[in-house]
Amino acid sequence: MLKSGSMPVKPLLAILLAAAFPVLAEPVRVIFDTDMGNDVDDALALAMLHALEKRHECRLVAVTLTKDNRWAAPFVDLVNTFYRRAYIPVGAIRNGKTPGDSKMLLDPCRRKAADGSWLYPRRIDSGTETPDSVELLKRVLNEQPDGAVVVIQVGFSTNLARLIASPGGKPLVARKVRLLSAMAGNFQEAKPEYNVQQDIPSAKVVFQEWPSPVVFSGWEIGAQLLFPATAVEQGFAWAPFHPVADAYRAYKKMPYDRPSWDLTSVLYAVRPSGRYFSLSPAGRVLVDERGVTRFREEPGGPHRYLILDPAQKARTLEALVELATQPR
Repeated sequence: MLKSGSMPVKPLLAILLAAAFPVLAEPVRVIFDTDMGNDVDDALALAMLHALEKRHECRLVAVTLTKDNRWAAPFVDLVNTFYRRAYIPVGAIRNGKTPGDSKMLLDPCRRKAADGSWLYPRRIDSGTETPDSVELLKRVLNEQPDGAVVVIQVGFSTNLARLIASPGGKPLVARKVRLLSAMAGNFQEAKPEYNVQQDIPSAKVVFQEWPSPVVFSGWEIGAQLLFPATAVEQGFAWAPFHPVADAYRAYKKMPYDRPSWDLTSVLYAVRPSGRYFSLSPAGRVLVDERGVTRFREEPGGPHRYLILDPAQKARTLEALVELATQPR
């Protein structure tokens, strides 16, 4: 017989088990919208997402492209295949921006093994074989629970502007997406930022009409966090051949340290409470005809931007490098 005030054995056991084996949070469902091929930070950001998925912190449900180059989709697909997630759907843009070739795409896509096969296997040989990005976005969003999706935009705003302008697109986004984490803008200097400048009309549409909260990682954030060349040479050494390391070496003559622009939007999107960054007050981001962004503070506004305090830099860069180079 239990003494007065004592707890029954079964509930006590349940409490002890819960303490020993805590329930893991649901992985963040991520759509990664990228101009893969214009800068190597996109490739490092994709590697980060695979590391975060291995840690059960996110689930990459789709990758959509805003660079209109035939090799962008094959490269994304071979990276996903390398990380043993060839099932992740890839969407390519039609009539998009920056169609030019890039060595960071071409070298890994064309590299062959000694027997003449592709060194990095893939399912996709050209972006023409993939669904249109907006078509894929709508299909994948419809498959997700309401309020479950985080969109990470690290390229141009073309796909997202077309999505919310399409029939039913804006209500779909409002229902399914809880956050847009965007590498866009410059909140330190009145200078155009590349991702915004390449498609200013689409940036204006997204900044004005996107129906979920948006957190911007400005140019000044990634510029302070230089991904070290030594991390590429040493951190990816766990694989004799690695497509992201190949892309990094092909992008510029080694050794060079590259700003971690796109990686910062990934880190905040998946770990918003990780204290890697501080946040601005609420407000609204405006973009002018030159692609210059301006933040207007506004109580209850839908936008914020990341702030990197000096005390946060070392820990934040350490997290970026650790995740980008993590073995599969």
